[in-house]
Amino acid sequence: MAFHSPLVTHYQQALRDREVLEQIRAHYPDGPTLPQLAPLDQLHIGGMAASARLLNLIDPVAPTRVLDIGAGLGGLMRQGATLGYHMVGLDLTHRFNVLNQSLSALAVNAGSPTLVSVTADACALPFGSRCFDAVVFQHSLLNMPDAARVMDECHRVLSANGQLVMHEVISGPNVEDLVYPVPWAASPAHSHLLTQDALVHLLESKGFHIQHLDDWTDTALEWRQRQLQKEQTPRSAALSPAWVFGDRFTQMGKHLVENLVNGAIKLVEIKASCYAY
Repeated sequence: MAFHSPLVTHYQQALRDREVLEQIRAHYPDGPTLPQLAPLDQLHIGGMAASARLLNLIDPVAPTRVLDIGAGLGGLMRQGATLGYHMVGLDLTHRFNVLNQSLSALAVNAGSPTLVSVTADACALPFGSRCFDAVVFQHSLLNMPDAARVMDECHRVLSANGQLVMHEVISGPNVEDLVYPVPWAASPAHSHLLTQDALVHLLESKGFHIQHLDDWTDTALEWRQRQLQKEQTPRSAALSPAWVFGDRFTQMGKHLVENLVNGAIKLVEIKASCYAY
């Protein structure tokens, strides 16, 4: 099912999917490694290191069935698959899911060949109850206006004592100073940031027990500042976020730093366990 919405348009309007695959085949004829794909498919602050931290929060069981909500181009999914996790990615943007599957087919050491990408709305997860051991959010809840319904759905699909882990952008103390565009939104219309207190209250009210909460803002700023320096250095990169966001990304990248510096946004890392209610 393909969804048509302003949010989907935001993410796919500059997406050069066919050209991305041609670029990859030309530069990496033997297949790209996950670090080589990272500038394209790890579209969040912190890159592969942040994804590794998030995946390491999951308590492994055998098998570990993980649902990545807002999977984008699948960088986190492929990274999780190399750890032996059974990864399912869900995204509202169908062209992301199609490209995600193509990247998995091309990538070296992409983990399981049975990685699954599903086009669906997180408010109505197309899965049975108790079918996942963990649910992961990485810079995706910020696009969801009905976070309460999303959390109800997460609780439904998680097994007993299932885990919810997050690496999320939230409101900072000066959120009114947030400058657009940013990667997740061109305007406030699609930016649904919660405060830390509101996010914690939401999780607890929906049957989750917070086990770990870390303010990742300082680390995020340091990482994003390093990336900005790289982006401002003239070079011919094989892949970059510009293949997804187009020329807008130059401004988006600068705004991320500005918003972190001025306290408009923060980043948190959360692990919570699911209990019956």
